[in-house]
Amino acid sequence: MLFAIAEINNSSDLLPGVSLGYRMYDSCGFPPHGVAGALALANGNEATFVSSETPCTRSAQVQAILGISHWATCACLSDKAKYPSFFRTIPSDLYQSRAVAQLVRHFGWTWVGAIRTNDDYGNNGMATFTETANQLGICLEYSVPFISTDSPEKLLSIVNIIKQSTSKVIVTFVQPRDFITLITALSEHNVTGYQWVGTEAWIVDSEIVAMNKHHILDGAIGVSIPEAHVRGIEEFMMDVKPLNSSGNQLFTEFWEALFSCEFNSKNNQKRCTGTEDLSDVKNSFTDMSLMPILNNVYKGVYAVAHALHKILKCNKTCDTNVTLDPSMVREEVYFNENGDPVAKYEIINWQPTAQGTVEFVTVGLYDASLPVDKQLTLQNASLFWAQNSNQGTSICSKPCLPGTRKVLQKGKPVCCYDCTPCAEGEISNTTDSITCIQCPPDFWSNAQRVACVQKETEFLSYEEIMGALLTAASLFGTCMTCVVAWIFLKYRKTPIVRANNSELSFLLLFSLSLCFLCSLTFIGRPSEWSCMLRHTAFGITFVLCISCVLGKTIVVLMAFRATLPGSNVMKWFGPLQQRLSVVAFTLIQVLICVLWLTISPPFPFKNMKQFTYKIIMECAMGSAIGFWAVLGYIGLLAVLCFVLAFLARKLPDNFNEAKFITFSMLIFCAVWVTFIPAYVSSPGKFSVAVEIFAILCYIILLKPEKNSKKYLMITYFKLIC
Repeated sequence: MLFAIAEINNSSDLLPGVSLGYRMYDSCGFPPHGVAGALALANGNEATFVSSETPCTRSAQVQAILGISHWATCACLSDKAKYPSFFRTIPSDLYQSRAVAQLVRHFGWTWVGAIRTNDDYGNNGMATFTETANQLGICLEYSVPFISTDSPEKLLSIVNIIKQSTSKVIVTFVQPRDFITLITALSEHNVTGYQWVGTEAWIVDSEIVAMNKHHILDGAIGVSIPEAHVRGIEEFMMDVKPLNSSGNQLFTEFWEALFSCEFNSKNNQKRCTGTEDLSDVKNSFTDMSLMPILNNVYKGVYAVAHALHKILKCNKTCDTNVTLDPSMVREEVYFNENGDPVAKYEIINWQPTAQGTVEFVTVGLYDASLPVDKQLTLQNASLFWAQNSNQGTSICSKPCLPGTRKVLQKGKPVCCYDCTPCAEGEISNTTDSITCIQCPPDFWSNAQRVACVQKETEFLSYEEIMGALLTAASLFGTCMTCVVAWIFLKYRKTPIVRANNSELSFLLLFSLSLCFLCSLTFIGRPSEWSCMLRHTAFGITFVLCISCVLGKTIVVLMAFRATLPGSNVMKWFGPLQQRLSVVAFTLIQVLICVLWLTISPPFPFKNMKQFTYKIIMECAMGSAIGFWAVLGYIGLLAVLCFVLAFLARKLPDNFNEAKFITFSMLIFCAVWVTFIPAYVSSPGKFSVAVEIFAILCYIILLKPEKNSKKYLMITYFKLIC
């Protein structure tokens, strides 16, 4: 302060013609004394503290009070409603707390302990840290307050809390005097291996270093006021002899304390000469490491000088826009709306040396004026960690790997969690994910639950065994039917073939071939045309086949009727009527199919509900009424054919074909009844297989007597004979 005042008073540009005076009071390192002196000055009672010697020729009113602004970091002082005239040259703890929180998060420490001095500095600083820490995902295992005057039992309880904790990082907002008490207690109980994070209050305190004999604080890291260099200050501090010539009592007390001597020596004490050499003294007075804090005093004096200069200039010119010449500005100071300067800190790391001392190494910077993602910069390679602290790792739970999600442990902070695997169909591809992402409908999670993969698509194909067997059965049945048709065609002019209604027989064989072949439309990937073709072809060919069987049944029944005296029914059911009946029955089914395809036709459909891990490619029915109408009409004709054949079952052996038709229709109806629930309940490609099996069973059972080599041979020999 004296150096800054001397510079200003010797300046011809800053406050020309005005000399700054000062009065000094010792707070003795006790805040109540400092507050008492400040209040006395503010209330105009400073005369009670002033010595008889005054540098002013007339009484002056105090314009500014220094001594607090360069050291008071409590965020509470930024409240302008309570402290409207307070400005400081050291950043508020609001920024320091945020800086410490970002520092902790940078190293991935999410599970930490906290110790604070039980005063405004510790409580307010830790409150801001806790708030910021919560936003950054950092949890406090414990947060305990204390003060140096606490009982030994209280200190012992803090020691036990630290020893029983699982966190390995301890964040502190502690005054140096209180921290010395805590370090002493920890040394007595050999509490080592913890990573300490400190604030500017103690991180570069030489007295704290001297107390670190048990290496408790080795590797400590924290924030500190940046280094400062004031040109000429060291020479000024070393040249205090002018104070001696002024007869200032301050010089006498200072000199005697500095050299352990007395000017008026008594009792053989060492006598002070006033010419001792300060360059040989190594203590806190000559230690320039405190310059960052002392520089804030220097800036405070200049801030007052600039303010007074502007006030006096305005009184002369009444121009509020007057600015100082840049050459007049020795030290620039900026205040925000809360009266705080820009917050800049150095990141300090305690690194032991080979000589057993501790070196304060700057390993990074923090600048609150920059964007959040650029405020903290660190050189991790130069860091020294506390011993046995596992390189500073401090977490409550291990990170959840991709494929899992975090589940909070009941009754514990958010940093304590279990890792639960994602459910089927869900993934997480980041570490520490709190949720699992549902895969899109066409995708499914892989075994590791870290990626969504395309679902397997399933349909009845020609390549698989079931599809190949059904295709072979269909083609074999078609060939057998063609062989029978060829035999009938070769001997079409023989009496037995002509008597067996050759036209209906050929039409029946043709429809049977179509029934065999229509089962092929059910194999392969469903498409729009295949879905419409498979059901309509199935419905029409079956009706054509049953219409032929029905026509032959009516012929048998009418033929027996025609043998009765006076009966002429055959003229009503001759060859033309038989053809028309087959066409009429078939056209009804064609009309049903046309309406079905027009209103709501079948279409290819991806069934994702039957199985979660694969997609079933199938044909949706479109209109359920259309499907059941087609199916029901086939069943109706089959029942009608069965009833007519049943009526003709007791005809003479010459008409025993009705017996076979009765048996065939009975089996067909049984197959049809069992087909419906089996088809509805069968999943995926098996429903298609059920339908194909029903078709093939129907064809095989429809004419069992013709489905054997024996019958064909008998028929052949009969034709020959």
